[in-house]
Amino acid sequence: MDANSIAILILLGSFFAMILLRFPIAYAVALSSIFCMLFQGNNLNEVARLMVKGISSFSLMAVPFFITMGVLMGKGGISQKLIDLANACVGWMRGGLSMVNIVASYFFGGISGSASADTASLGSILIPMMVSEGYDADFSTAVTITSSCEGLLVPPSHNMVIYATTAGGISVGSLFLAGYLPGALLALSLMIGSYIIAVKRNYPKGDRFSITNFFKQLGKSIWALAAVIIVVIGVVAGVFTATESAAIAVIYSLIVSVFVYKGLNWKGVWKALDECISTLAIVLILIATSSVFGYCLTTLHVPDLAAAAITSLTDNRIILILLLNVILLILGCIMDMAPIILIATPILFPIATGVCGLDPIQFGIMVVLNCGIGLLTPPVGSVLFIGSAVAKLSMEKVVKATLPFYLCMIIVLLLISFIPEITLILPEVIGGYVSPVAA
Repeated sequence: MDANSIAILILLGSFFAMILLRFPIAYAVALSSIFCMLFQGNNLNEVARLMVKGISSFSLMAVPFFITMGVLMGKGGISQKLIDLANACVGWMRGGLSMVNIVASYFFGGISGSASADTASLGSILIPMMVSEGYDADFSTAVTITSSCEGLLVPPSHNMVIYATTAGGISVGSLFLAGYLPGALLALSLMIGSYIIAVKRNYPKGDRFSITNFFKQLGKSIWALAAVIIVVIGVVAGVFTATESAAIAVIYSLIVSVFVYKGLNWKGVWKALDECISTLAIVLILIATSSVFGYCLTTLHVPDLAAAAITSLTDNRIILILLLNVILLILGCIMDMAPIILIATPILFPIATGVCGLDPIQFGIMVVLNCGIGLLTPPVGSVLFIGSAVAKLSMEKVVKATLPFYLCMIIVLLLISFIPEITLILPEVIGGYVSPVAA
């Protein structure tokens, strides 16, 4: 075994060993990188340089701003207003509250960009409401956690910004536009699954649809929804960058939460900012340490070796795309979302875009949805744990109730993987995006 192979074994072997030993992911990434660089005889000053370089990016400044915006709006009293708007839209259907849950997640996800925040905020309101109306608790929880993944696809999603940076400067505006249709498709598939179960179990309907009530609730929610309009239209139209739009959105969300909806006072603002700092500390240390890990992967030519290994199994494009999805799904079972994007993207991106011929934006949506499914799977599915805690149910019972919804999500994942128009039509028509694959 040559020195290069030993270095790869040290890097990946120590990393997965520490993951299995339940090390914090940032420590596992940092230590495995240090072990590898020590073996190669590199000066450890290089570690510090690479960590600083990893977070010294203007585009990455959008991440803390989007997280702050989501926390402020989430704490600012918008949850109930978005639930009322969703109820006005789809509450009349059989199993109406489950439909409300799914549509509210689509609205809320466009503001928070976080599946965990969605589950904790909407779940704490909707799960007890659904149970009191005669829905099974495990079904209510399953609907809540699976629909929360819509927020990962609907902009502004800070995970999309991380992917865009990691993949080499992909247009954030195009990536934002690409998430709308897949997010809507995911919502539709979950609604179909919920409707089938609701009919089978005879869950109740809500009040009849009223156009007057719809516009009334839309008027109450417009201040919250306008935050998304500011970000997406501003970026796509080229008025400002993603980072600038995120900064503006933070100021806007602060004004709306404190002065319009009055869900936060200044004491609550400080508590929300304290929560932001805790989240940002985790995200930024992951980005910094993953920069070192990515450097090791690149210098050891791991992406090239991975591409050669995967393509040696088969040259069938369909099977290769399925393999990429399987790899991402397996990683999602043992790792959180941001580390997967930071670590797997440099390895799998060349295979996806080069060998499989996938568009970079299409692959980005695939990565995000795969990671979202991973948030719902044991043993480390954070959203699964939050949903179980909110509903006070065992994880096993929630997983069993979620099985039909896993199928809905997998179907959407396959559609996104093999029908590029689902992700590319909006960026091409509205944003003027030209796919390098088509070119």
